[in-house]
Amino acid sequence: MALAINKDNFEELLASGQLVVVDFWAEWCGPCRMMAPIVDELAAEFEGRAVIGKCDVEDNDEITMKYGVRNIPTIIFLKGGEQVDKQVGACSKDALKAKIEKHL
Repeated sequence: MALAINKDNFEELLASGQLVVVDFWAEWCGPCRMMAPIVDELAAEFEGRAVIGKCDVEDNDEITMKYGVRNIPTIIFLKGGEQVDKQVGACSKDALKAKIEKHL
């Protein structure tokens, strides 16, 4: 299960030194709901090697604005606190997995 990412735990996750993958989503977004099981599966597959979580854009304006998220789903990849990659829109599990592995 993907971690719920919010303003209370975000900075701590960045400081972990691990690859942090954030899925920006909203309950009302169809493509986001389509991506949810993929994100959950990858969170389980990469447990211990990467932090994979979901950030609800409705509740986390600060984080959403910081990374310029305008369309959802948007998945950003952060390493050492810096954005190293981004996926805008729904994609296949294989495509997402390849991006994660590239940055591990």
